[in-house]
Amino acid sequence: GNPANPAPGYNPNPGYAPGYNPPPVYPAYDPYDHTAEFDPKDISENKVICMLVYLAGYIGILVALLMSSSSKYVAFHVRQALKIEVVTMLGAIVTALLFWTVIVPIAAGILAIALFVVKIICFFQICSGKAKEPAIICNLKFRK
Repeated sequence: GNPANPAPGYNPNPGYAPGYNPPPVYPAYDPYDHTAEFDPKDISENKVICMLVYLAGYIGILVALLMSSSSKYVAFHVRQALKIEVVTMLGAIVTALLFWTVIVPIAAGILAIALFVVKIICFFQICSGKAKEPAIICNLKFRK
């Protein structure tokens, strides 16, 4: 049919009265998504280095800082990876101090698995060129 003259009884918005146009649906605002703050060229040039930050821990962080210290995108991911590594280290220290209890080592194991999953999620977000603060860690504001 002709789009300017649709068939009789045609309703382009099923579930609504004919002639009613529902308001547009915008994507939800994510306060932890900082992708728009970075230059797309910076993102594309430094994806591999940012992946290394999450894959290689402290060594990856050092390599990233040495290889591209001027990139704001790399600096963002270095901050996020440092947060993850600090939480991991604190969990290890608490576990070492309270290893004789049963609940602390179990909780530390769950935390370690959760942080590993967060690293994997961050890795795949870098693959798609995003700069999102990781879950769990996003509420830590010890380093801006």
